[in-house]
Amino acid sequence: MQSEKLAQQMAFICEIEKLKTVYRQNTVIDQSRKENSAEHSWHLAIMALILADYSKDPNIDVLRVIKMVLIHDLVEIDAGDTFLYDESGNADKLQREERAAARIFGLLPDEQKKELSELWREFDERSSPDALFAAALDNMQPVINHYLSDGCGIRGHDITSEQVVEKKQFIGEIAPALWSYTKQTIEKSKERGFYKLEMSEK
Repeated sequence: MQSEKLAQQMAFICEIEKLKTVYRQNTVIDQSRKENSAEHSWHLAIMALILADYSKDPNIDVLRVIKMVLIHDLVEIDAGDTFLYDESGNADKLQREERAAARIFGLLPDEQKKELSELWREFDERSSPDALFAAALDNMQPVINHYLSDGCGIRGHDITSEQVVEKKQFIGEIAPALWSYTKQTIEKSKERGFYKLEMSEK
């Protein structure tokens, strides 16, 4: 007979399968379909593993960063993916995601519910070096994706390269080399016409 603890854990594991059905603005590189949030989270986890040495803080805990990026978008199962540049969608994003976090992490036994809820909030608030590095990766990944997928996910969204830089430049405070790479990628994307031109550039 299965324990109550295992039943709760399996309920959570079955529930998070739904993250594979939450689609983002980005496409996969061959542009055949939208990227889903589970794929995005997996990509970030690998990035954390490979790029941890570029953190300005040498004492980040890579395992905690990986945990954060793997769970940070689970709330999208209920709240949906909110496009970074969607002002109206972002107005109530926190409230929607707070409700989602309470329900989804609430499926777990109390100890794991507490751990994952706290990690999710720490990431969301960027309240530690680990969370800041996780957020830096989360902001870097779409820029790389847009470039590799020939602008799919960003082209046609009426967004300038200056807006992208404004949203992403905090990466430089966390991982200067990663910001340098990201900024170069933004510039290359601009040259290829993925962004709306500023009035001064027309």
